Amino acid sequence: MKILVCISQVPDTTTKIAFSDNNSTFNTAGVTFIINPYDEWYALVRALELKESGAATTVNLVTVGKADAEPVIRKALALGGDEAIRIDADSTDPYVVAAQIAEYAKSEGYDLVLCGKESIDYNNGSTGAMLAELLDMNFIGFASSLSIEGGVATVKREIEGGEETDTCALPLVVSCQKGMAEARIPNMRGIMAARTKPLKVVPAAAISPLTAIVSYDLPPAKTGVKLIDPNNMDELVELLHTQAKVI
Repeated sequence: MKILVCISQVPDTTTKIAFSDNNSTFNTAGVTFIINPYDEWYALVRALELKESGAATTVNLVTVGKADAEPVIRKALALGGDEAIRIDADSTDPYVVAAQIAEYAKSEGYDLVLCGKESIDYNNGSTGAMLAELLDMNFIGFASSLSIEGGVATVKREIEGGEETDTCALPLVVSCQKGMAEARIPNMRGIMAARTKPLKVVPAAAISPLTAIVSYDLPPAKTGVKLIDPNNMDELVELLHTQAKVI
């Protein structure tokens, strides 16, 4: 079984975010980038577990990005991927990302495609579903458990008020969330091996985006707290009626 894991590059959550060009461009100066946690901790690690158990023979990684994304995908290789593919495109549009991956993957014979449920930068959560449609594969989203036996996947996912268990024949696209696997840290052997593992650069296909970012806005600055004397409940009730915001 061949597995393809989608890897996206995102800003570290501790990074201070800034915008330029009249708030129309994300300013990457000084930004530290990491592997999207949902891709790394859940999709990639589960793929590696399937290979280690003998259920899979190959785990390849794919990312859509420019050369500055290569250190991130090298880290993913250090965790245990066999080969990385970088599609030489840069877009914030999830359709373009999905279409670029589909254009590459459709002739490679992958049995299982795994991705995180969403990326932590734009939180669209739609790339996996679009990728499945473009590859003409079945799709199961927001999975917290995945096992493969006899060419059939058993997938568990959380639903409102409970848990759903689905079975589906391969090939299949699955988006992964918490519970799918336990996070790993690359060891020195993996880091050294990643330097020589193949990283193939594929030219971007001519695909037009469906969306464009008009502008960015930072969330409003946090205001100070207001302390109320516990003996003055009338003031608290008044403030709750007049100043508290319902979210």
